Amino acid sequence: MTDDSRTAALRERVQALMPRAKADLAELVSFRSVADPRQFPVEECERAARWVLDAFRAAGLTDAGLYETPDGSSSVVARYPAPPGAPTVLLYCHYDVQPPLDEAAWLTPAWELHDRDGRWYGRGAADCKGNLVAHLTALRALREVLGGNDFPVGITLVSEGSEEQGGAGLEEFVPRNAELLRADALVIGDCGNFAAGVPTFTQTLRGTVNVLVTIETLSGPLHSGMFGGAAPDAVTALVRLLATLHDEHGNTTVDGLAADQSWDGVQYPVERFRSDAGVLDDVALFGDGTISDMLWARPALTVLGIDVPPVVGSAAALQPRARARLNLRIPPGLDPDRALRDLTAHLRAHTPWRARLTVETEAVGAPFRSGTGGPARAAMEAALAAAYGRPATTQGQGGSIPLCNVFAETYPDAEIMLIGVEEPACLIHAPNESVDPAEIARIALAEALFLDGYAVARSA
Repeated sequence: MTDDSRTAALRERVQALMPRAKADLAELVSFRSVADPRQFPVEECERAARWVLDAFRAAGLTDAGLYETPDGSSSVVARYPAPPGAPTVLLYCHYDVQPPLDEAAWLTPAWELHDRDGRWYGRGAADCKGNLVAHLTALRALREVLGGNDFPVGITLVSEGSEEQGGAGLEEFVPRNAELLRADALVIGDCGNFAAGVPTFTQTLRGTVNVLVTIETLSGPLHSGMFGGAAPDAVTALVRLLATLHDEHGNTTVDGLAADQSWDGVQYPVERFRSDAGVLDDVALFGDGTISDMLWARPALTVLGIDVPPVVGSAAALQPRARARLNLRIPPGLDPDRALRDLTAHLRAHTPWRARLTVETEAVGAPFRSGTGGPARAAMEAALAAAYGRPATTQGQGGSIPLCNVFAETYPDAEIMLIGVEEPACLIHAPNESVDPAEIARIALAEALFLDGYAVARSA
């Protein structure tokens, strides 16, 4: 069978499997698999895990089981052994989801898959149950085209159960079970495309530094009429300190932290970004770089929360204490420990009126950059181009996936690639999350082509 006829056969099988993919996704969405027992019963995650286990076992990964991880969640691991001399591919996804947030804001029930305007709506439809279904559809299509014969490469499916809650279960499990999950190429199906129909590798992930900042100036509240004007107010001091973290253009300005980097991949058009982000008319965007520079190449400081008296119930009083939670996202090339030191030093140097400052470290995570130029990347680039009819591009992602760094440290010779069905219109983590079914079909086809051709590309 020629390459073109193989692609046509796999494309035909994927399309024929899409009704089954929709039924699979409908059942997966019905599981309220939020990995937080305070919000949803643990049994919901258990049911989802069992469904994933059974589905991939039926798809040919017969060496399958549930593995409890150190945070108490269960990860599904399903394997097919590599034929002699062939490489092994690890396919990653997660079956847990974000809570639905305001269920009244959903136009259709969050835990039911609904087809509306050509998209499939439901919590987890894209992140990450849509990616899970793409993995599954790829395996089914390839196995059918192969006539039920052996897969040409080894395959390990890993489906995590606590990713959305920040659980470190799999992050701790991987190094302790390195041989179980060892692979030559890792396909992280928890990302997506720059836009629907635009095949995209997520090339970089930002790291993160979270700190809690507390300002103290007085021993207790004071009447603003009697003492205001001379007595130092903690809220005013905090506002002044926070203002030093950005310049008049909105650039992040942490002393010692480089903020002039450029992005060399896909460029995000300004008007499209304004629409995607819901920026109000006439409100200026942050920064003096391109949108892609600001999102993926430069550090970004966000004030996540402030503890001050709320407007309703506030009194005419100076405040003795105020607190803020800060999130600093850093691109690859910046060390998170150095960034933490720079941020802490900046806060101390710019605290006004010799107010008392306390900085507590809440979280530190390293950025990630995937490699390029290896045989797996070349095979995936060819597969994406064939599936989408256009070459793949690259983007960054503002979020962090600490597991990628764990994989890179545990398997330093493996190639790691981040792809998936998600794109801006999916509204992941928000009400009315949805997925474009055409993205599931295209990613499934690309993965099937990759699994079919990787062994040949690696030996070339």
